[in-house]
Amino acid sequence: MRAVGPEANRRTMQRRMRQASENSDGKIPLSEASQLEALQQLLGHTFADARLLESAVTHSSLAYERAQEQAAATGTANGMTPVKVDRGNEQLEFLGDAVLGMVVAEWLYRRLGKDDEGRLTRLRAALVSRRNLSRVAARIGLSPFLRLGRGEERSGGRHKAAVLADALEAVIAAVYLDGGLQTATQFVERAVIDGAKLAEIEDWKSALQEWLQSHHKGRAIYAPVAEAGPDHEKIFTVEVRLGGEVLSQSTARNKKDAEQECARLALEKLRGAGK
Repeated sequence: MRAVGPEANRRTMQRRMRQASENSDGKIPLSEASQLEALQQLLGHTFADARLLESAVTHSSLAYERAQEQAAATGTANGMTPVKVDRGNEQLEFLGDAVLGMVVAEWLYRRLGKDDEGRLTRLRAALVSRRNLSRVAARIGLSPFLRLGRGEERSGGRHKAAVLADALEAVIAAVYLDGGLQTATQFVERAVIDGAKLAEIEDWKSALQEWLQSHHKGRAIYAPVAEAGPDHEKIFTVEVRLGGEVLSQSTARNKKDAEQECARLALEKLRGAGK
């Protein structure tokens, strides 16, 4: 496993994105060994079996189109002879989801095992979510290397969260099959976990409500207190109340962040007070 620094990743991605923009379909062809090598450099793993990597970035739309074209060329698409359709990276995606879930769960257990199970569950869900995986895929530069069918390409599939997340899971499976569990673990920790800010992806509002429900305290209410600044630089102040009591107050550039910080502060207060 060869780790790739963030600056090297950034420069490589800029170069590959420029190459992609020069192609009429906006993608980087993987038929050339140099393109596979570039993708492996981005991932930080040199594959013994590069076919695994190609399969991981091949969407089912392209696999289907190729199967139909091959059937037409061989005369099997006559409505009587079944056409065997390659499902692209779907099987790898299935395996990658399992590998990812196990690695993330173990990482959380080893580092945050003393925390309550509810928090561990929320963090695991956030780390393996489609939203987070699509952001990771975009950050490491996976999009230009995806192999899509013509229809999927035209519909903007290269930038769809579902397509990116599924491809990343397939890549994780490919790394696992090619390099083993330790190699896959290193990749997941470097690409998916280390790049995430747990404080930002955790849902503190849900955590607060779960705590209140478990202690039969009712529901928290979030209320705006003030707005300040020009429209393009608004600052929002929000407070969270429980019954008639104000548990906490927070200020941020948007209401959602202010509410999340309110919930975090309120939860710390309640836990600390032993209420």
